[in-house]
Amino acid sequence: MARMNIKNISPEETKDILNSDSSAVYVDVRTEQEFNNGHVPKAINIPVVWPDPSTRRMQPNPDFLKVVSAHLPKDKRIIVGCQAGGRSQFAAELLAQDGFQDVSNMQGGFGGARDPMGRVVTPGWSQLGFPIETEIPAESSYASLKTLL
Repeated sequence: MARMNIKNISPEETKDILNSDSSAVYVDVRTEQEFNNGHVPKAINIPVVWPDPSTRRMQPNPDFLKVVSAHLPKDKRIIVGCQAGGRSQFAAELLAQDGFQDVSNMQGGFGGARDPMGRVVTPGWSQLGFPIETEIPAESSYASLKTLL
């Protein structure tokens, strides 16, 4: 199996990359509801897990790789982020296994990684006061991205 070449980067580094490299894409792997409540500007939403309606437990999205691959070439510069950094790590590993060559995981996610007491241990995008987009351009929403399968 190929070595996982996933880079872990901070929200600060993410912001610099997105500002300087117009071809880089931020993939928000949170649920549609979380994405709709606010996200990194110009992000696209492709959930990697979502709640199973019957059990309410998080289940992998079986179409995650299909939807990413339908929109992004394997050599695209991709940054994945979630709420705290756990789901995006999982997503980054899936993408790397699938042959994506330039995958970075944004540590701290959108809302920060917290310890069991709820204290922020790794600040996320929103804690750092970075711009937040709440409108959802049609081409960014998961509903529209998955229709092209």
